[in-house]
Amino acid sequence: MAPKGVFEGIKVADFSWVAVGPQVGRELAEYGATVIRIESHKRPELPRVNVPFRDGIPGIDRSAFFTSNNTNKYGMSLDLTRPKGREVARKLVAWADIVTESFTPGSMARLGLDYESCRQIKPDIVYFSTTQLGQKGPYNTFSGYGQHGAAYAGFSYLTGWPDRPPVIMSNAHTDYVAPWYLCAVVVAALDYRHRTGKGLYLDMSQIEAGITLWGPGLLDYIVNRRIATRLGNRDPNMCPQGAFPCLGDDKWVAVAVATDKE
Repeated sequence: MAPKGVFEGIKVADFSWVAVGPQVGRELAEYGATVIRIESHKRPELPRVNVPFRDGIPGIDRSAFFTSNNTNKYGMSLDLTRPKGREVARKLVAWADIVTESFTPGSMARLGLDYESCRQIKPDIVYFSTTQLGQKGPYNTFSGYGQHGAAYAGFSYLTGWPDRPPVIMSNAHTDYVAPWYLCAVVVAALDYRHRTGKGLYLDMSQIEAGITLWGPGLLDYIVNRRIATRLGNRDPNMCPQGAFPCLGDDKWVAVAVATDKE
């Protein structure tokens, strides 16, 4: 386990929002970095107004979703549409070692806070952008949350019964895969900067990160030309495996047997 102060002295200006980017900032903060989370009072972000709320009482400072993604950070609000707000933001960039953002491609450039602009302020800045499909390509402006990413990556197609339509996943799948790739490459970027004195720009596609978790299905197609399909509660490798009805009204038992010994 990494020592708690491994990132002590590292400063982060966290412009990212919702889940993926904030989780990376949280991990840096957990291990000693000083992280300032920049928000807007004009447009409170989704996690602040999302359940669960403490004691079941809604409130902009009561969401467990927001708190879990922003532990150990400082917070401030800026109106980046105003010159004075952007001036403060540029001072934060000059202060920071790392800048994070997770807006639709082009948004930070319009504010004068994209990587090229920030590099003029701080030449050795480590800057990461995280979006659904990355900064370039024909679908780079595709925006959404982890459920949309899971559908785009093919997970919804594989979820549900074979004779019924696909089922959207119950969690925001890519939101909880992509951050760990980002954590790894941010550490590598800091090491690179330490060795060379140069900064880096990191471009994360959340959907591409999510796809890595169904590698067996991709390999099965490449090697055997088998196309993965929905199996309901079944499993291609375990038997018996599934949810089976019991006596009584809506009573079930789940069985999963992986080996003859089991």
